[in-house]
Amino acid sequence: MKAIVYTEYGSPDVLQLQEVDKPIPQDNEVLLKIHATTVTTAGLAIRKGEPLAIRFTGTGLRRPKNPILGVELAGEIKAVGRAVKLFEAGDQVFGYCGSGAYAEYLCLPEDGVLARKPANIGYGEAAAACDGVLTALPFLRDNGQIQRGQQVLINGASGSIGTFAVQLAKYFGATVTGVCSTTNLEMVKSLGADRVIDYTEQDFTQHGQTYDIIFDTVAKSSFSRCKGALKSGGIYLTTFPAPATLFQMLWTSRFGGKRAVFAATGLRPPGEKSQDLRFLKELFEAGAIRSVIDRCYPLEQMAEAHRYVEKGHKKGNVVITVSHNGRGS
Repeated sequence: MKAIVYTEYGSPDVLQLQEVDKPIPQDNEVLLKIHATTVTTAGLAIRKGEPLAIRFTGTGLRRPKNPILGVELAGEIKAVGRAVKLFEAGDQVFGYCGSGAYAEYLCLPEDGVLARKPANIGYGEAAAACDGVLTALPFLRDNGQIQRGQQVLINGASGSIGTFAVQLAKYFGATVTGVCSTTNLEMVKSLGADRVIDYTEQDFTQHGQTYDIIFDTVAKSSFSRCKGALKSGGIYLTTFPAPATLFQMLWTSRFGGKRAVFAATGLRPPGEKSQDLRFLKELFEAGAIRSVIDRCYPLEQMAEAHRYVEKGHKKGNVVITVSHNGRGS
């Protein structure tokens, strides 16, 4: 089968299209024929091996431990192990894996992060939803304890996490302010934001409005900077806390009415993530949420896709389509 392989850290040029062995499912696994995956910002960091601290999370110190990147996927189950009971061949699914989605096929345990795909969307839209929702949903629902009628600000509202955070906050009944660049204002409005702020023209921490929740999806702000824009009892959520924010998390959890919160959403049990995917399926099928796709690239142009995402201007998601071209079942 075809796969994008990298054997050393570096620029997008380390990503090479190669032929590798097609996996065989174990008793508790399903074999997925992948139709779509994505390029995530976290994937760029893993490919580069930077910052160096990322190599101590299991990616490999000197060279990549897992030669095939890719965490979001959507496709069709082609075979199941003899102990599998939750899925069967022919099921269209979407999900999340630790690595390996930059390929034509992948094996996953049936109790991994996997669910049946929403019936009303394509593979690309389904793949693009996984990482963003599996991050935004627990932050807002569980850590932010979002409530109907609250004032919520989403910083980085045009990114893969931010586009879903805006829609989820609206679904939960909040009044939503999105922060993005000039070119993305109309897109964020179309997602349901009640107000949008152009960060190139205005600093949201300085205009006098206060919020129950500030969700910094791009980790470009800080609790200290946002504290004045929080209501009494307000919560600052961030996807990647600076060292100072980590200290403030400990301090504000014991003292003061305003809190800084970070959650390692990627470390949640697979069962919780799968339950969230099933909830996402319901939202898609009800028309309450949609994926934002900036560009699509074929698997063969993975390096070019990485270069585009590396520029830092993508809207929503960049999808990779996997064409099998009659290469067997």
